Amino acid sequence: MKELLKDLERRMVGAVDAFKSELMTLRTGRASLALLDGVTVDYYGTPTPINQVAALSVPEPATIVIAPWEPKMLGEIERALLRSNLGITPTNDGKVVRLNIPALTEERRKELVKVAHNYAEQARNAVRQIRRDGNDHVKKMEKAKEISEDEMRHGLDEIQKLTDAYIGKVNELLEHKEKEILEI
Repeated sequence: MKELLKDLERRMVGAVDAFKSELMTLRTGRASLALLDGVTVDYYGTPTPINQVAALSVPEPATIVIAPWEPKMLGEIERALLRSNLGITPTNDGKVVRLNIPALTEERRKELVKVAHNYAEQARNAVRQIRRDGNDHVKKMEKAKEISEDEMRHGLDEIQKLTDAYIGKVNELLEHKEKEILEI
């Protein structure tokens, strides 16, 4: 039973971590290198993460500077940024690519909050699915007479406590991100 609970908790931690990663990709009006996490550049025919072909920096709160290690990669980096759906147009000065993060409008902030809520619902559903898998496993163990009915009830209670804790973490992260997006 303990191994099952540890496995379920590990999977729930994974769901919450995936949610955190998704939240980091949401633009909040401040420059963050996390915005570029999903961007891949065509590096001699191989899709390569942008941080492996260029130095990334945030010299100002609203600017990201991308300095490629090979000057001929400037065009590829610019194309990759345009394809990435960041909603930011890169500027190329011949040596580096700059991303100027525009201030968010109220409408865009509300859209980002909706996206964050969708990510949160996906994370909560993932946690609930893990709970469902755990409950099914515990019930099968009881049917197979591997555990008693009391142990089954105790196991189901423990799984529910884990689920409540991780859904609480998702809600807490969502609340924090929502405040971050809406603050002016």
